[in-house]
Amino acid sequence: MYRKKECIAMLLAGGQGSRLSPLTEKTAKPAVPFGGKYRIIDFTMSNCVNSGIYTVGVLTQYQPLALNEYIGNGEPWDLDRVGGGVMVLPPYQGKTSDWYKGTANAIYQNLAFIRRYDPDYVLVLSGDHVYKMDYSLMLDIHKAKNADCTIAVLEVPLSEASRFGIMNSDADDRIYEFEEKPKNPKSTKASMGIYIFNRSVLEDYLIRDEADGTSAKDFGKNIIPKMLADGMKMYAYPFDGYWKDVGTIASLWEANMDLLGEKPKFDLHDRGWRIFSRNYANPPHFIGEQGRVSNSIVTEGCEIYGLVENSVLSDDVIVKPGAVVRDSVVMSGVTVCEDASVKYSIIDAGVMIGKGASVGGERTEGAGITVVGGDITIADGTTVPNGSSLF
Repeated sequence: MYRKKECIAMLLAGGQGSRLSPLTEKTAKPAVPFGGKYRIIDFTMSNCVNSGIYTVGVLTQYQPLALNEYIGNGEPWDLDRVGGGVMVLPPYQGKTSDWYKGTANAIYQNLAFIRRYDPDYVLVLSGDHVYKMDYSLMLDIHKAKNADCTIAVLEVPLSEASRFGIMNSDADDRIYEFEEKPKNPKSTKASMGIYIFNRSVLEDYLIRDEADGTSAKDFGKNIIPKMLADGMKMYAYPFDGYWKDVGTIASLWEANMDLLGEKPKFDLHDRGWRIFSRNYANPPHFIGEQGRVSNSIVTEGCEIYGLVENSVLSDDVIVKPGAVVRDSVVMSGVTVCEDASVKYSIIDAGVMIGKGASVGGERTEGAGITVVGGDITIADGTTVPNGSSLF
């Protein structure tokens, strides 16, 4: 039943996502909606199938209900396969298992899943990044260099480098030093949290790390530094496409805005690299006689009778006459009532914004993004100031 695979993917999707609160009060970060009709995890899942990797373990932990339901049997991503496909891997109580204590420990607790397929290589991914990447090209480089571990890296501004794990490498991209969030970074090659390991090497280091009572059980803090110290062959894989860690309110809003315009920074219309998602049978969107939409994404089921500008609307959003939505991300089932305004905001699913209410303000330098958590009703005439967070 379990045929040998050359490479399988292990997708870490259990993070709490506290920096995205209140959007993650009831759901895991990878399940947060993005781009009108997607969830954040869709991008990594789609990258896997577009790269020819059809065996994916999804490691969940925090608030997994919505994420587990969304993934289901994996059919939208062509991952409903016998002897492979997608498998949700939650933590469980056992003699040697418990809650996941770190990224490395999460993979360690699922070594039995990896061994089923006897892979030569294991691809470790994160479920909270938005990007398009062909992992098969990275695997080709890994094999060509006879590497023990290959890490995808992205050039970042020096001013931001201290937020990332930084790789220092030679002219052949061999890594000779790794610094986890250094105060004074020596390079701008930031780890993207995408690793390819030789399976036997990964198992060895995970088992040794698990036996170390002082370890934080983390790839960046423990596994990667230990491998470097041992002289293992580790290479950087430079990536120059669009990539965004959408782990904060600001970055989530920015990534949604990057979808807009005639030449968007992140193009979802590439037929050669489709992003798949679980879609529901909603009717087409409708724009009323007085409705106006410009530079926006409006998804199925929406009804627009007011003004929508420079915004991303998920399904079943209703913007009533006289209402204004500008510079905002609005998720499923939101109703913006007559003469209400939503500006420079992220509105979670199921929110009702009452008549004449004002949420957020104009997008100006120094203004904060307003966030409204799911299923909240904002009373008629209420003012919710810039930078507020309601949940």
